[in-house]
Amino acid sequence: MVQMTQHKRLKKELKLKDVYAIATGATLSAGFFLLPGIAAQQAGPALILAYMLAALPMIPAMFSVIELATAMPRAGGVYYFLDRSLGPYFGTIGGIGTWLALILKVSFALVGMGAYLSLFFDDMPITPIAILIALILGAINLVGAKKGSKLQIFLVSGLLAILALFFLGGTVHFHTENFQNFFAAGFDSIIATAGMVYISYVGITKVASLSEEVEDPERNLPKGVIYALGTAIVVYFIGTVLIVALVPQSELQGSLTPVAAAAHYAMGSFGVVLVSIAALFAFISVANAGLMSASRYPLAMSRDHLLPSRFRQIGKFGTPIQSIFLTVATIIAILILFNPMRIAKLASAFQLLMFALVCLAVIVMRESRIQSYDPGYKSPFYPWMQIAGVLLPFYLIFEMGALSILFSLALLIAASCWFYYYGRLHTARTGAVYHVFERLGHQRHQDLDTELRGILREKGLRKEDPFADIVTKSLVFDLEQPATFEGVATLFAYKLQGELNMPTEKIKAQIMDGTRVGATPVTHGIALPHFRTDTIEMARMVLVRARAGVTMTIYNPLTYEEEGEEKVGAIFFLASPEANPTQHLRILARIAERVEEESFSEEWDKAENEFQLRQCLLHDDHFLTLTVSGKGHTAELAGKELGDVPIPSGCIVAMLHRSGHSFVPDPQTRLEPGDRLTIIGETSGLNDLKQVFELD
Repeated sequence: MVQMTQHKRLKKELKLKDVYAIATGATLSAGFFLLPGIAAQQAGPALILAYMLAALPMIPAMFSVIELATAMPRAGGVYYFLDRSLGPYFGTIGGIGTWLALILKVSFALVGMGAYLSLFFDDMPITPIAILIALILGAINLVGAKKGSKLQIFLVSGLLAILALFFLGGTVHFHTENFQNFFAAGFDSIIATAGMVYISYVGITKVASLSEEVEDPERNLPKGVIYALGTAIVVYFIGTVLIVALVPQSELQGSLTPVAAAAHYAMGSFGVVLVSIAALFAFISVANAGLMSASRYPLAMSRDHLLPSRFRQIGKFGTPIQSIFLTVATIIAILILFNPMRIAKLASAFQLLMFALVCLAVIVMRESRIQSYDPGYKSPFYPWMQIAGVLLPFYLIFEMGALSILFSLALLIAASCWFYYYGRLHTARTGAVYHVFERLGHQRHQDLDTELRGILREKGLRKEDPFADIVTKSLVFDLEQPATFEGVATLFAYKLQGELNMPTEKIKAQIMDGTRVGATPVTHGIALPHFRTDTIEMARMVLVRARAGVTMTIYNPLTYEEEGEEKVGAIFFLASPEANPTQHLRILARIAERVEEESFSEEWDKAENEFQLRQCLLHDDHFLTLTVSGKGHTAELAGKELGDVPIPSGCIVAMLHRSGHSFVPDPQTRLEPGDRLTIIGETSGLNDLKQVFELD
């Protein structure tokens, strides 16, 4: 079987404003500046309703993409989600098809500028200008996602500012008579138009392909994408209402510069110049966002051996250079050989199909019951939201006509051929769908859970995870004599039976059984036995330092036969509530991350007492040790009750160490010289304490 390998990760450089700018910029272009005139031919004034209806199937897709991206923040977006949920065949279809659809959208945007440029320059050659812009954008993206996102923020800020001026100016010349015969085109025409303008929204979720480069993706991705969709809906609603209100239907229908026409009625020649600048910002913005997103698809597929290895090459600026070269080269080829204005619209049906599959992917991942599937944002109204997201796109697809369907089928066939002749020979993965059907259990992809656990580790603890509290309240044993793992497990069981509400033998059996089946990680001379139980509401931990070593028997997890022995110098035992498996895994991942840090081993060996042993496991900026000394700024605390100490909001005293013993204090505990307080909480509050008591 092909094993999952570690690849060089892309730099995490994108913040919330970058995510918002990329998602918004990928959406507000041709859908607003070109399509309203074409939509008016089919729907008349009801094009406003068509734009609002087109947003409906986007909502389930958006929530589904956000959930998948916060669970699996990896380059590749739709490709990665479909590959890990439905398997590499569907991943190949999603990867190649979405990459090509994005490239067509970029090409469409670059050529679409011509309609607005022609208002001022009749004979300007559009294709050479489009190629030049593509090369410039490619060069910017080669030197880092941050550079591309800075350009994106500038373009989107300028676009929204100009549109705000246009909207204010347009309200002065509002003509209500233009809304007469609003539904004259008929319901079928309105729905068909909605299917056509649906492409106006699809750029919203393309930022998911950049999720590997997003800082704190569990926070920034949901907010950025939801804000962007809200912005797009508001702009499309207000914009189409003004276009219909300002421009007579006879002039609007078929116009390729509908916004310029509306601006002329509202603000004269100045308005035309203004919105033409906005259009240029919009088209360059969608081209930049599309290129950034599209270039991550070959990278992700190459990592998984569905494309040649050269496309996973990361340059000195931390960008996928070969993937960017391929994407830019393909854009230029399309600009030279085809008419992007015609074929880009055909990709709408394929985009709808991909969004239906993404909604299905959420159902598969949730029903797979893979414990390490841990999205930071869960889609609301599951599974009804996803069921609607699967069914609605197919209704729109069949309303779009035979040509769009045939184009989508051609993409499906091309991607299937690539998988059959290349992909299946280089990969042996299966998706989470095999975890759903127990009758196919022998085909489950064992490495998928390992990969998701690795992602959990990268994402780190969540704000609500009580890791520091668990560590500070843990039991600590410092063993000086050699011991066996079974003997230590017996000690655990005896000490924890009251707190875990379980008999000693049952606790010991849980620990030993987990070790026999290979569920106890052993790394860097440290063992991490663990289990979950429904008898507790708060996790409990035991820390053991064994200077003379603890001997563990190593078992074959398939046959349960003994394979040898290994000595470990530390054991961290964790018991967590049954109801929160992903928090359990995040805590284990944090422990594993800490023990692999270079500073851990030395700090652990030099720790003089249980207080310091807990400290070296925490070792982050969410806890502080404060010692009540006989002199200095902390001397004034001696004799005070803990409740009178000014502890900042968001911080608590989790443990007090006094005369070799540790306990959880209460507000009436009177502090004595030599007391050491372990305080956990928000970084800002801890920093305030450091300033008050002049701590290093």
